[in-house]
Amino acid sequence: MATIGVLTLELRLNHSQSLKDKRHVVQGLKDRLRRKFNVAVAEIDCQDLWQRAVVAAVTVSGDHNHAAQVLQLVEREAAMLLGGDLVGATVEWVE
Repeated sequence: MATIGVLTLELRLNHSQSLKDKRHVVQGLKDRLRRKFNVAVAEIDCQDLWQRAVVAAVTVSGDHNHAAQVLQLVEREAAMLLGGDLVGATVEWVE
């Protein structure tokens, strides 16, 4: 049976002065995570706020350990790219 892992990233973009600034950061993050880890990525909350974003990355695998490893790597990459702008990360599982 397939395992679905959802990594939710909470961002606080204090330097953002407009939705355009925010979109630039969020789109760059989404593109990089999709390309590097082959995960589905979407902004799922706070779309109309300048300085906050909630982004989810999803992976599906037949092996729970592999899915967990992918999401750990995604979180590590997001932390490296965002630095202090990443204020929270949670993982949920559907098995």
